[in-house]
Amino acid sequence: MTEWLERHVPKMVLAPSFVAVLIFVYGFIIWTGWVSLTRSKLMPKYEIKGFIQYDRLFASPRWDTAMDNLFIFGGLFIGISLILGLFLAILLDQKIRAEGALRTIYLYPMALSMIVTGTAWKWIMNPGLGIEATVRSWGFESFTFNWITDPKMAIYAVVIAAVWQASGFVMALFLAGLRSVDEEIIKAAQVDGIPTWRIYSAIIIPSMAPIFLSAFIVLAHLAIKSFDLVIALTGGGPGYATDLPATYMYAMAFSRGDIGQAASSAMVMMGVVFTIVVPYLYSELRAKHD
Repeated sequence: MTEWLERHVPKMVLAPSFVAVLIFVYGFIIWTGWVSLTRSKLMPKYEIKGFIQYDRLFASPRWDTAMDNLFIFGGLFIGISLILGLFLAILLDQKIRAEGALRTIYLYPMALSMIVTGTAWKWIMNPGLGIEATVRSWGFESFTFNWITDPKMAIYAVVIAAVWQASGFVMALFLAGLRSVDEEIIKAAQVDGIPTWRIYSAIIIPSMAPIFLSAFIVLAHLAIKSFDLVIALTGGGPGYATDLPATYMYAMAFSRGDIGQAASSAMVMMGVVFTIVVPYLYSELRAKHD
């Protein structure tokens, strides 16, 4: 009896979670894919009509704007977060004074929700309350910082808030990587007279390639599913100038009552995620197998 329990109790404990994931994750992915092939509006319909929703999706100017914004936002967000996070990690790696306090300050934004970050930066970048109003009160009447209300610049305001939120997390990843580098290699390079900047660029940073890849995957995932930050900061506006695929999907499902269109956009988003995550998982599994 004891042996039977030892073999089967772990399976019995894990079974409810496995069933829940099977139904509420993979089951609903299949359901969403099915609905995306129908003419569903406010209520789902299950008669397949082909790829009509995808034709509508790719013909929509708003979806084009959302995808353009995703590439702009994602590219800048990932690039700046990686560069800034690496710079901060290298700075703290110099064993400066008050390192613990600085590390806490840099990591603090990650402890906040995206809603809080979006609301705070909405106040900061509000022309009547934030930076513009403050600088003008100092006597610089011609100063303007109205990105949040400018359709051409609003997406860059979202980038600023997102980078502020995520760069501390990237710093923590890189700092852990820097601290894991063999000090004997660094000391040997210093004995050979190699300058510090060359040690970092030629020895330390290349050895952190797996950490760069992991940080890229996490940031790309955050960029693709970004929703709450945009809703809190700009609401997708002005107009739909800061729409992202996630906000487009939400608008179609809950504002327009067009769940077929929302489902098709969700499937495209999932496809984008898969194109990023699957090669990463494949490389990890292949490395472990080798």
